[in-house]
Amino acid sequence: MIIEFFGPPGSGKTTFAHALAQQLRGKGYNATVALSYEPSTRAGSFDLGILLFVSRIVSAIFSTARILLSSVGRLDEVANSFSMVRLIPPKKRIWRARIWRYILHLSRCWNAAKQSPKIVIFDQGYVQAIGSLAIFNGDTDLEALEKALCLAPPADLTIRLVVPAAIVESRLRQRMEREPPAERIFEADLNVNMRSIGVFEAINDLLATSRREIVSVDNTDRQATLKSICQVEKQIISALLRTEMPEKQSEFPNSLTGVPASAAAPPRNRDMGSRLAWASIFALLIYIGGAGLTSLAQLAIARLIGPRNYGIYSYVLAWTSVLAYLATLGFNVSLLRFVPAYRANGRLDLARGVIRFALQRSLVAATLFGAIGATSVLLFSDHTQSGLETSIMLGMVAVPLITAYALGATLVRAFGGVVSALLPERIVRDGLLLVLVALLAKSGLRTVDAPSVTLAVVVSSAFTVGLVFITARKFEPPGLRQAKPSYASREWWSAAPPLMLITGLDVFVSRAGVLVLGWTDHIREAGIFALALNIAMLVGLSRIAVATMFSPTAADLYARGDRNGLQQLFARATLLSAGGAIVVAIPMMLIAEPFLRYFGDGYAAGAPIARVLILGYVFVALCGPQQNLLTMTGNEWAAATTMIAGAVANIIACGAGVAIYGPIGAAVGVALALSIWSVAMAIYIGKRLKIMPGLVFALLSLKPSAIEAHQWNWFLRASK
Repeated sequence: MIIEFFGPPGSGKTTFAHALAQQLRGKGYNATVALSYEPSTRAGSFDLGILLFVSRIVSAIFSTARILLSSVGRLDEVANSFSMVRLIPPKKRIWRARIWRYILHLSRCWNAAKQSPKIVIFDQGYVQAIGSLAIFNGDTDLEALEKALCLAPPADLTIRLVVPAAIVESRLRQRMEREPPAERIFEADLNVNMRSIGVFEAINDLLATSRREIVSVDNTDRQATLKSICQVEKQIISALLRTEMPEKQSEFPNSLTGVPASAAAPPRNRDMGSRLAWASIFALLIYIGGAGLTSLAQLAIARLIGPRNYGIYSYVLAWTSVLAYLATLGFNVSLLRFVPAYRANGRLDLARGVIRFALQRSLVAATLFGAIGATSVLLFSDHTQSGLETSIMLGMVAVPLITAYALGATLVRAFGGVVSALLPERIVRDGLLLVLVALLAKSGLRTVDAPSVTLAVVVSSAFTVGLVFITARKFEPPGLRQAKPSYASREWWSAAPPLMLITGLDVFVSRAGVLVLGWTDHIREAGIFALALNIAMLVGLSRIAVATMFSPTAADLYARGDRNGLQQLFARATLLSAGGAIVVAIPMMLIAEPFLRYFGDGYAAGAPIARVLILGYVFVALCGPQQNLLTMTGNEWAAATTMIAGAVANIIACGAGVAIYGPIGAAVGVALALSIWSVAMAIYIGKRLKIMPGLVFALLSLKPSAIEAHQWNWFLRASK
């Protein structure tokens, strides 16, 4: 069921919509608010809102690009948005672009809502968008309005919020006082907004003439709002009962189970494969952009400071990353599970509680880890190596900062801002690091060495923390800040140990070679190895991108007991992961040596290291997103156990390899450990989940009659 609101700015549509959704959820209905947006508020008199301004533009570009890329076969959505804007074009180009983008997003969400069993509430639907076009056009006649309304698909229930003009004006003035100056570029002035009252009067008359069901409610004050919510709630429940009555005749309960047929066998999503492919491609574009910027920053640093200083910097950064992600205590994963679940159930008190709980415990742990690391340096380090000692001390300062922005990015994702969560860490942090290092080199005020670059990491991390929490506040659901926190500490702690191990060891495994070389005083070789590793890790981006869409879909299929669907999804994800890795690996293998030589003859020795590591990451990609499959099917401890085994194998193999062959031995050890780890997970998945390796299933799919026999043989072997 789709419900949409309309009314002038300041009439309280967003607040009313969220209150209505919460009321419906309290009665047992699955209700959600779509495309909701609240104007941001100033943090203080000096807050100009520039960061929010930039983040909104970047987020809008990426989200619109995603929709355009995935609009193959859905060109009606793009055409519909263009038709409305051409029919009633706003005078300013910025408003024309903004409303066109909103209608494009609205079309996508509206089509999804029509297929959803939920009650989907649009606080700003098509009627509101058409009203906005008329407001910013300034000279729209009734004929154009009527044509635009004919283009808009009708909601099941349309609600008009009626508020006196004096109250609207008062609310708008208060909103403008609270808004950062940069944000006002996107907003209209008071006179334009007040003109909207007459526009929505005309729209209401046109809707009434077309016999559309409209409910007018009073939203003047709190008492009137509560009364209106009850009124609308009765209308919705009445409409739902009318809709369900005919359906119940064809949904007689099963005589044995008492469950309707529709509930016993939920429909399969036939478009699952194409959604996975498009979402993975879009995620891969973001990761490639971020990885490209990261690689550019790392390569620029390597060229500026030379192999030995780069070795010190890489060794310190490896320890800093491991400690920071261990200090998240797994909440950078579990918050993605808890916060959306609590929001869906209307438990904002628990959502606020778990956020506060996670931030407090994780930041205390990060501060403790940093303090222990700094103390260890002061007591046990070789004080003759001042560059290494200073760099480690600065790295320990960065530990709480990295933990903070990792958790902040998780909150943004939990609030629904997927692209906005990726941008600060993937783009802003390394972009600022590159700028700072370039300024140091250009100014000549300070020698560009390992300590100065590590200091730049601290500064860029601090800036990223501020940006990511400002973004989180922007996406924060209404009412969360006012909710009194409740705590379910036992439930939250129970999920922490395996996720903490998975998160920390994942970072540790990828940097084991650098750490082992640093431990054994091969600092210069550690720098060469780190640069080769940065190149090789580009091959693994396809697996990470595929996992972005794979994880929630796999969790849904597993919860429904659809093992065949999970097998097919895993096979498709493996093909996408393997294909992307091979496409990236082939040119990387060819250009590794000339590319590294460009940064100095000292780095050319990293070419064979890069090739060996590339082969290791290709093998992992060929196995697909196995770790995500285990985590999303409730096998966190199994994933953590395999991670521990992989980390131990990595350390042993790297240590033996370094002792025998030096840096190339470390690369062989890492590649071998990655392969053993992947095979161990495949065996466990076959034994526990009865899921075949993705590539094997995909190859057998070419001959469907062979799948059943091979599955049986695979399960027999896996169960031994």
